[in-house]
Amino acid sequence: MPDPAPLRRFLVSLTGLWSLLVILAPMPTVSLPPPSHASTPSSTNGVTSSVEQPRIVAFGDSLTAGLGVGPAESYPAQLQRRLDELGYHYRVVNAGVSGETTAGGARRVAWVLKSRPVIVILELGANDGLRGLNPEQTQTNLEHIIQQLQEAKVTVVLAGMKLPPNYGAEYTRAFESIYPALARRYHLELIPFFLDGVAGSIKLNQADGIHPTAEGYRIIVGKILETVQPLLKK
Repeated sequence: MPDPAPLRRFLVSLTGLWSLLVILAPMPTVSLPPPSHASTPSSTNGVTSSVEQPRIVAFGDSLTAGLGVGPAESYPAQLQRRLDELGYHYRVVNAGVSGETTAGGARRVAWVLKSRPVIVILELGANDGLRGLNPEQTQTNLEHIIQQLQEAKVTVVLAGMKLPPNYGAEYTRAFESIYPALARRYHLELIPFFLDGVAGSIKLNQADGIHPTAEGYRIIVGKILETVQPLLKK
């Protein structure tokens, strides 16, 4: 059985940091910029141009944006490099916005679709949970996002998240059950826990205990590839 201690440390850190943010400052109003590219597109075989490369959009919050690490060390940028190394000609687009909720994400779907993605890795909901928002509303927002993406013939990979226990067992269960339920209903590929193998590790997280280091993101990308790679074509 996996050691639960790292996850407990992650959840405690999550609780502590969120409490501090609530005390010190109100939640910022987040502007919704156009998605930025995870890396400069390039042809890896001298034949396929960047214009022809199908796009994978990483759609999420600060965990996707890469808060606290350099742009080249965010998970979308590292995923781009791994795909290049493996000979997959895809362009990864970083559409992460720090502080994003599922409601904010729902308002950005049209913008994300302007990138004409073939795959979207959807990593949203943690900020909803930390604010104690109604899980039913979080699920409704995620459904709205998924429905719009699927209507546009986009393959959706859903990334799950876990919450601190101080919200109560009932709330935590309701929140965490959102992701597998949506994956079943909409026939999605599911990453059960986005931070699996990284959460709670002092070495793999920044000082806040929540956001991964570059090495932490390297591990996350490895797990994302396990889910995404079967969907790709060479």
